[in-house]
Amino acid sequence: MKTVAVTKIGSLRDPDPAARGRIGLVDLPEPALGPEDVRIRVAYAAICGSDPHLAEGFFGTDVPIGLGHEISGVVEALGERATRNGLRVGDRVAGNFLRFCGTCDPCREGAQQFCRFVQEYNRPGMAETVTWHESQVYRLPDAVSLLQGCLLEPTSVAVRIIDKTRMRVGDRVAICGGGPIGQLVLQLAKRHGATALTLIEPIAERRAMGLRHGADHVIDPVGEDQAALAAGHTADRGYDIVIDASGSPRAVRGLLDLAAPGGTVVYGAMYPEDYELPLNLSDYLYLRELTLTGVFVSPYAFPRALQLLPHLDVEELTRAVYPLEDAAEAFAVHVSGAHPKVVIRCNELAGAEA
Repeated sequence: MKTVAVTKIGSLRDPDPAARGRIGLVDLPEPALGPEDVRIRVAYAAICGSDPHLAEGFFGTDVPIGLGHEISGVVEALGERATRNGLRVGDRVAGNFLRFCGTCDPCREGAQQFCRFVQEYNRPGMAETVTWHESQVYRLPDAVSLLQGCLLEPTSVAVRIIDKTRMRVGDRVAICGGGPIGQLVLQLAKRHGATALTLIEPIAERRAMGLRHGADHVIDPVGEDQAALAAGHTADRGYDIVIDASGSPRAVRGLLDLAAPGGTVVYGAMYPEDYELPLNLSDYLYLRELTLTGVFVSPYAFPRALQLLPHLDVEELTRAVYPLEDAAEAFAVHVSGAHPKVVIRCNELAGAEA
């Protein structure tokens, strides 16, 4: 089974080709179809901002490391007991790359994201097929194409981020980072009634994209005075909610200063393991009572993400599509930042873009 994988550990951005990480196609065995499993012929697999971190060895260094968790496809086979969801062969589906066991203490206490056995079903989806438990698989609405459907997982992350903000209608909201998650969060925040909705993003094309999708204001943190503009956009009151979707240590340093007293700051990205954010507890937590939180994965968010996906404008996130054989090039384009999102077409399936 052809699978996109990390074949050499190292940063994909390393200027030294000898030290640079490498992405390639490998042949991995197709897992046996268990009685409650669903085999999916993968149509599309989108590259996530976290994928380059896997190349850097964030979750281990034994190569090859199979990639891909933002997928869509068509049900190819069902285990004899994979009947609870009403799935049928030929259904167009997407899903959650994580299988929560449902029996450990965190799962039973409403904290699936901390499932103790979540790695036992870790199966890469950037491949010709993927075999997942039926609990991971969701049938796509008729209004959502397979190309759009591969964005179900990042949409679930956006839903989870909004959940963590505890946003109220009318809250002033700033989002740092205009990549896929930032753009999806922006659309959801707009639908949720955000005001003074501001996108902080250094790339002009992504700022323009944010304006097209509902931002009231945009800030270039490199070429403009971020603090002064934020103060102007909020009448010197600060933002009730500040969300980081950039994952950049340089970007997150000044975000606490944008929050209003009593505000919430959500770190909604993946950060370098060795990065430690300077934090003055007296200022930010004692005097200003800020709430700081983060996002790991998105439990309980997929059903709502599925309902929202037909109403989101994701066309600009699905323009850059590369065939499976050109996966290495697709990752090179991804790390270049030339497109807000890069998608790999894993199989040519009839009506995949309809």
